[in-house]
Amino acid sequence: MRSPGSRGRRPLAAAGLLLALATVAGAVGAHVLSAHWAPVRMHVYDVAVRYQFYDSLGLLGIGLVLRGEGRYAADQQRQAADRGHLRIVRAAAWWVSAGIVLFSGSLYGLSLGAPPWTGFVTPVGGVALIGGWLLFAYGLWRS
Repeated sequence: MRSPGSRGRRPLAAAGLLLALATVAGAVGAHVLSAHWAPVRMHVYDVAVRYQFYDSLGLLGIGLVLRGEGRYAADQQRQAADRGHLRIVRAAAWWVSAGIVLFSGSLYGLSLGAPPWTGFVTPVGGVALIGGWLLFAYGLWRS
């Protein structure tokens, strides 16, 4: 079993990295690309940055929930129940992370000139994001 101090460490680290990358991508878009790209192409890039920010902030929230959960379980039955819903919340963190990479990553690729079939990955990422957020809600509801 994980110690309470290690809970949420991976989602928090992933959120920090993804937020840093979104900040860099946003700055590059605003200061370098916008002067050279057509508005339609820039719009796709902006959507990728925006969703990366939103969902990375959400991932930060998931990590904080994981960090705080399970610390006060006094008895074995409560600890077992906490482990069940924490597994669901941890799974949500993985789905949201994958969704960010697939959704925003495919949009970055499209805006940078990747083959058009790359666009088929975007809805897969969107479904992963939606599924991750539904898992998160269910995991918290179960707690």
